[in-house]
Amino acid sequence: MVNLQCSPDLRMFLCALYAPVCTEYGRMTLPCRRLCLQAKSDCYKLMEMFGVSWPEEMDCNRLPDCDESYPRPVDLLSSSDSTESPISVQRDYGFWCPRELKINPELGYSFMGVRDCSPPCPNMYFTREELTFARYFIGVVSIVCLSATLFTFLTFLIDVSRFRYPERPIIFYAVCYMMVSLVFFLGFLLEDRVSCNAASPGRFRASTVTQGSHNKACTLLFMVLYFFTMAGSVWWVILTITWFLAAVPKWGSEAIEKKALLFHACAWGIPGILTVTLLAMNKIEGDGISGVCFVGLYNLTALRWFLLVPLGLDVVVGVALLLAGIAALNRVRMEIPLEKENQEKLVKFMIRIGVFSVLYLVPLLTVLACYLYENSYRAVWETTWVQEKCRDYHIPCPYQVENTSRPDLALFLIKYLMMLIVGIPSVFWIGSKKTCFEWASFFHGKRRKDGMVNESRQVLQEPDFAQLLLRDPNTPIVRKSRGTSTQGTSTHASSTHLAMLDEPPSASTSRAGSVRSARSKMSSYHGSLHRSRDGRYTASSFRAADDRMPYGSMPRLNDQSQSRHCSTNRLDSLSRHGSTQRLESQSRHSSIRDLGSVTQAVLGVPGNGIHRVLEEDGATA
Repeated sequence: MVNLQCSPDLRMFLCALYAPVCTEYGRMTLPCRRLCLQAKSDCYKLMEMFGVSWPEEMDCNRLPDCDESYPRPVDLLSSSDSTESPISVQRDYGFWCPRELKINPELGYSFMGVRDCSPPCPNMYFTREELTFARYFIGVVSIVCLSATLFTFLTFLIDVSRFRYPERPIIFYAVCYMMVSLVFFLGFLLEDRVSCNAASPGRFRASTVTQGSHNKACTLLFMVLYFFTMAGSVWWVILTITWFLAAVPKWGSEAIEKKALLFHACAWGIPGILTVTLLAMNKIEGDGISGVCFVGLYNLTALRWFLLVPLGLDVVVGVALLLAGIAALNRVRMEIPLEKENQEKLVKFMIRIGVFSVLYLVPLLTVLACYLYENSYRAVWETTWVQEKCRDYHIPCPYQVENTSRPDLALFLIKYLMMLIVGIPSVFWIGSKKTCFEWASFFHGKRRKDGMVNESRQVLQEPDFAQLLLRDPNTPIVRKSRGTSTQGTSTHASSTHLAMLDEPPSASTSRAGSVRSARSKMSSYHGSLHRSRDGRYTASSFRAADDRMPYGSMPRLNDQSQSRHCSTNRLDSLSRHGSTQRLESQSRHSSIRDLGSVTQAVLGVPGNGIHRVLEEDGATA
């Protein structure tokens, strides 16, 4: 039956039954019942074909009921205290790779500095109950992060024009961590089928951690997870760069957007180079806790150069640019006199930047602290593990171990939690009444391309404190009419426009915007000429905003006839709130002159309107 190879477990079962492993004198170990039943079920039909029956001494019911590969660790322990070696260790032999952890040389594995060796799987530090709890914990957190980042991305798709530079990198940042959370969720579903190599009891091989790029599924999970983890951190640095450009040199949205190609090249190119380098160096390692594949789990060199260094640089550069940008915005708030409403919006925007940055930096710094802790104590953990398992694996025990320590599961849970929730701050940035309005309009199917959202954005951009940021603080303030400058980098859409873009459209907001717009136009308007049908010109002048009549007054415009062709225009206010205005024009030739273009600017604004309309001939005008 052995020569016919009817079962891969038959040879191991017969050896365990008739030639068991040497143990202490007078003690015999038996293989597990599962091994017997597996061999019997595989060879039963072939034995029946040759008329061979299963021997009674090989009855599976006589064997212990267990589900472990042979030899079991408990079979290798003596009846004495297992923590003490019967013979004291005289010298340090280093780490010898156990036979159960040996790997084929062509795969290029290494463990604790020994080639062709791999760590045991699913994990060498924790029990199966602890690993089950950790896996479900990571799965729940990954679902929450995936939902939050997906919501951010879908909100962007509903209104792409809403998120312009310098806040556009937040969307790409959310997309990166959406992919990170998706990979962790796949690891939760796959358990350890990808991160671990299957055991081979017939060859005395235990389950080991997957390393290298020979496992295609593990390689794919590693590429996606590492690439988007690094890309997310780079996008956060780019976000701080765009904030810095908008706040310090006063770059506008159009000027920053011209650098978008450079931003994308850095954000996707740098992580791509690092990922390809790790693939070439064969530094991929399976994670038995989360079920994914990553880098730096057992190799300290890869941990230092491909995780600690890139993430540390991102934190230093990002924080420096962020502080410079916030300082510049605060200087603008203190030096440039703005209206009270605009001051409040600028302060609110600065608070949003600060809270968003804290929500990103705290998790990232926590992850870096966990990596540093692992880097410091990994050697102690491995030495402790060897000391505890050296008798089980029949390898030399460590010599004169001074410090012993085991890792705490809470450390790894905190690390995975912070790696995932670092993507949730993107929801904080888009969370506003405008987002609720857009989703409500989307679900009700009433969203228009140039609807209320775009109108409210135009109204909210009306205050001219953004233009004041572009002037020299030493020059006097000059109120200008509405306009947009696109010359150079000092454009109308400067950094402080971000403070104006997240207000919901409402009747009061639109009315306030119209009032400010009308006042700005009236204060800067010097007169315009309109040619009527009869060849005459009309000069329209406005009073200053400070000279406007009290709220609820009924202005009346009386013009006396100057010549034969003069007409009389009268504007009657029909309600206290100015909801209806009527212009009656009478002339000798029964000509009717339409002044709708003039009254439209002040329609619905009480106390603000045309105070006098003069009609003169062309020469006098």
